[in-house]
Amino acid sequence: MSTESTDPVTGADRAPRGEELVLIGVQSALSGRPGVLPAARGLSHLGEHALGWMGLAAAGALLAHRAGDEDRKRKYIEAGVGAFGAHAASVIIKRVVRRKRPNHPLIAVGVSTPSKLSFPSSHATSTTAAAILLGRAAGLPPAVLPATLVAPMLLSRLVLGVHYPSDVAAGAVIGAASAGAVIAADKLYIDRLAPSASNK
Repeated sequence: MSTESTDPVTGADRAPRGEELVLIGVQSALSGRPGVLPAARGLSHLGEHALGWMGLAAAGALLAHRAGDEDRKRKYIEAGVGAFGAHAASVIIKRVVRRKRPNHPLIAVGVSTPSKLSFPSSHATSTTAAAILLGRAAGLPPAVLPATLVAPMLLSRLVLGVHYPSDVAAGAVIGAASAGAVIAADKLYIDRLAPSASNK
Protein backbone atom coordinates (compact mmCIF):
# COMPACT_ATOMS: atom_id res chain seq x y z
CA MET A 1 0.00 0.00 0.00
CA SER A 2 1.36 3.39 -1.02
CA THR A 3 1.98 5.99 1.67
CA GLU A 4 2.11 8.84 -0.84
CA SER A 5 -1.24 10.33 0.14
CA THR A 6 -0.91 9.79 3.89
CA ASP A 7 2.69 10.78 4.65
CA PRO A 8 2.51 14.35 6.00
CA VAL A 9 6.13 15.06 5.06
CA THR A 10 6.52 13.67 1.56
CA GLY A 11 2.95 13.22 0.35
CA ALA A 12 1.15 15.13 -2.37
CA ASP A 13 -0.91 17.00 0.22
CA ARG A 14 2.16 18.57 1.87
CA ALA A 15 2.08 22.34 1.49
CA PRO A 16 5.10 23.75 -0.38
CA ARG A 17 7.47 25.80 1.73
CA GLY A 18 10.56 27.98 1.52
CA GLU A 19 12.33 27.78 -1.81
CA GLU A 20 9.65 25.47 -3.16
CA LEU A 21 7.27 28.44 -3.08
CA VAL A 22 9.77 30.51 -5.08
CA LEU A 23 10.07 27.78 -7.71
CA ILE A 24 6.30 27.46 -8.00
CA GLY A 25 6.02 31.23 -8.37
CA VAL A 26 8.69 31.37 -11.09
CA GLN A 27 7.08 28.52 -13.00
CA SER A 28 3.60 30.04 -12.69
CA ALA A 29 4.88 33.37 -14.01
CA LEU A 30 7.08 32.13 -16.86
CA SER A 31 6.52 28.54 -17.95
CA GLY A 32 3.30 29.25 -19.86
CA ARG A 33 4.83 31.98 -21.99
CA PRO A 34 5.58 31.05 -25.62
CA GLY A 35 9.14 29.89 -26.17
CA VAL A 36 10.22 29.90 -22.53
CA LEU A 37 10.39 26.14 -21.98
CA PRO A 38 12.13 25.39 -25.32
CA ALA A 39 14.66 28.14 -24.62
CA ALA A 40 15.26 26.82 -21.10
CA ARG A 41 15.78 23.29 -22.45
CA GLY A 42 18.15 24.63 -25.11
CA LEU A 43 20.25 26.32 -22.45
CA SER A 44 20.20 23.11 -20.43
CA HIS A 45 21.63 21.13 -23.33
CA LEU A 46 24.23 23.81 -24.12
CA GLY A 47 25.48 23.86 -20.53
CA GLU A 48 25.37 20.11 -19.86
CA HIS A 49 28.75 19.03 -18.42
CA ALA A 50 30.10 22.41 -19.65
CA LEU A 51 30.48 20.83 -23.12
CA GLY A 52 28.96 23.78 -24.99
CA TRP A 53 31.28 26.24 -23.28
CA MET A 54 34.34 24.08 -23.86
CA GLY A 55 33.33 23.78 -27.52
CA LEU A 56 33.08 27.55 -27.88
CA ALA A 57 36.45 27.96 -26.17
CA ALA A 58 38.03 25.42 -28.52
CA ALA A 59 36.58 27.19 -31.57
CA GLY A 60 37.88 30.53 -30.32
CA ALA A 61 41.34 29.08 -29.68
CA LEU A 62 41.41 27.60 -33.19
CA LEU A 63 40.43 30.89 -34.81
CA ALA A 64 43.00 32.78 -32.73
CA HIS A 65 45.67 30.23 -33.71
CA ARG A 66 44.88 30.68 -37.40
CA ALA A 67 45.10 34.44 -36.95
CA GLY A 68 48.47 34.10 -35.18
CA ASP A 69 47.13 35.69 -32.00
CA GLU A 70 48.84 33.64 -29.30
CA ASP A 71 47.63 35.83 -26.43
CA ARG A 72 44.00 35.38 -27.39
CA LYS A 73 44.54 31.70 -28.09
CA ARG A 74 45.90 31.21 -24.56
CA LYS A 75 42.91 33.01 -23.07
CA TYR A 76 40.44 30.87 -24.98
CA ILE A 77 42.22 27.73 -23.81
CA GLU A 78 42.04 29.08 -20.26
CA ALA A 79 38.30 29.67 -20.75
CA GLY A 80 37.79 26.03 -21.66
CA VAL A 81 39.90 24.85 -18.75
CA GLY A 82 38.12 27.24 -16.40
CA ALA A 83 34.65 26.07 -17.47
CA PHE A 84 35.66 22.43 -17.01
CA GLY A 85 37.33 23.13 -13.67
CA ALA A 86 34.27 25.00 -12.39
CA HIS A 87 32.02 22.12 -13.44
CA ALA A 88 34.30 19.60 -11.73
CA ALA A 89 34.31 21.67 -8.54
CA SER A 90 30.51 21.75 -8.52
CA VAL A 91 30.30 17.97 -8.93
CA ILE A 92 32.66 17.43 -5.99
CA ILE A 93 30.68 19.83 -3.80
CA LYS A 94 27.42 18.12 -4.78
CA ARG A 95 28.76 14.78 -3.59
CA VAL A 96 29.75 16.30 -0.27
CA VAL A 97 26.54 18.27 0.36
CA ARG A 98 24.16 15.67 -1.16
CA ARG A 99 21.13 17.96 -1.28
CA LYS A 100 18.28 16.40 -3.24
CA ARG A 101 16.68 18.15 -6.18
CA PRO A 102 13.24 19.77 -5.83
CA ASN A 103 10.55 17.14 -5.41
CA HIS A 104 7.05 18.46 -4.88
CA PRO A 105 3.93 17.68 -6.93
CA LEU A 106 3.39 21.38 -7.68
CA ILE A 107 6.90 21.77 -9.16
CA ALA A 108 7.03 20.69 -12.80
CA VAL A 109 10.32 19.12 -13.88
CA GLY A 110 10.98 20.05 -17.49
CA VAL A 111 14.23 18.25 -18.30
CA SER A 112 16.12 15.12 -17.31
CA THR A 113 19.19 15.41 -15.09
CA PRO A 114 22.32 13.24 -14.81
CA SER A 115 22.04 12.99 -11.02
CA LYS A 116 19.58 13.56 -8.19
CA LEU A 117 21.93 16.01 -6.45
CA SER A 118 21.10 19.69 -6.47
CA PHE A 119 23.62 21.93 -4.65
CA PRO A 120 25.24 23.75 -6.32
CA SER A 121 23.94 24.02 -9.88
CA SER A 122 26.68 22.81 -12.21
CA HIS A 123 25.07 24.72 -15.08
CA ALA A 124 25.25 27.94 -13.09
CA THR A 125 28.83 27.25 -12.02
CA SER A 126 30.29 26.45 -15.44
CA THR A 127 28.23 29.11 -17.24
CA THR A 128 29.41 31.87 -14.92
CA ALA A 129 33.06 30.83 -15.25
CA ALA A 130 32.74 30.47 -19.02
CA ALA A 131 30.97 33.81 -19.47
CA ILE A 132 33.67 35.69 -17.58
CA LEU A 133 36.56 33.92 -19.28
CA LEU A 134 35.12 33.80 -22.82
CA GLY A 135 34.29 37.49 -22.61
CA ARG A 136 37.85 38.20 -21.52
CA ALA A 137 39.27 36.10 -24.35
CA ALA A 138 37.08 37.90 -26.89
CA GLY A 139 38.17 41.30 -25.57
CA LEU A 140 34.66 42.31 -24.47
CA PRO A 141 33.93 44.64 -21.54
CA PRO A 142 33.93 42.47 -18.38
CA ALA A 143 30.17 42.59 -17.68
CA VAL A 144 28.83 42.05 -21.21
CA LEU A 145 28.91 38.26 -21.57
CA PRO A 146 28.05 37.47 -17.93
CA ALA A 147 25.03 39.78 -18.16
CA THR A 148 23.97 38.09 -21.40
CA LEU A 149 24.46 34.45 -20.38
CA VAL A 150 24.41 33.99 -16.62
CA ALA A 151 21.01 35.36 -15.62
CA PRO A 152 19.11 33.42 -18.34
CA MET A 153 20.91 30.21 -17.41
CA LEU A 154 20.19 30.62 -13.71
CA LEU A 155 16.54 31.41 -14.37
CA SER A 156 16.23 28.46 -16.76
CA ARG A 157 17.16 26.02 -14.00
CA LEU A 158 14.27 27.35 -11.92
CA VAL A 159 11.83 27.30 -14.83
CA LEU A 160 12.76 23.66 -15.46
CA GLY A 161 12.25 22.84 -11.78
CA VAL A 162 15.60 21.12 -11.29
CA HIS A 163 17.25 23.52 -8.82
CA TYR A 164 16.41 25.71 -5.86
CA PRO A 165 17.30 29.43 -6.02
CA SER A 166 20.14 28.89 -3.52
CA ASP A 167 21.60 26.20 -5.82
CA VAL A 168 21.97 28.58 -8.73
CA ALA A 169 23.14 31.47 -6.56
CA ALA A 170 25.87 29.31 -5.03
CA GLY A 171 26.81 28.02 -8.47
CA ALA A 172 27.28 31.55 -9.77
CA VAL A 173 29.51 32.45 -6.82
CA ILE A 174 31.64 29.32 -7.28
CA GLY A 175 31.87 29.94 -11.03
CA ALA A 176 33.00 33.53 -10.51
CA ALA A 177 35.62 32.37 -8.01
CA SER A 178 36.83 29.73 -10.48
CA ALA A 179 37.18 32.33 -13.22
CA GLY A 180 39.01 34.62 -10.82
CA ALA A 181 41.46 31.84 -10.00
CA VAL A 182 42.15 31.26 -13.71
CA ILE A 183 42.73 34.97 -14.32
CA ALA A 184 45.04 35.22 -11.30
CA ALA A 185 47.02 32.19 -12.50
CA ASP A 186 47.33 33.74 -15.97
CA LYS A 187 48.60 37.01 -14.50
CA LEU A 188 51.15 35.10 -12.44
CA TYR A 189 52.27 33.26 -15.58
CA ILE A 190 52.62 36.50 -17.56
CA ASP A 191 54.46 38.24 -14.72
CA ARG A 192 56.96 35.37 -14.54
CA LEU A 193 57.28 35.15 -18.32
CA ALA A 194 57.97 38.87 -18.86
CA PRO A 195 61.34 38.96 -17.04
CA SER A 196 62.46 35.86 -18.95
CA ALA A 197 61.52 37.46 -22.25
CA SER A 198 63.37 40.69 -21.42
CA ASN A 199 66.57 38.75 -20.64
CA LYS A 200 66.74 37.12 -24.07
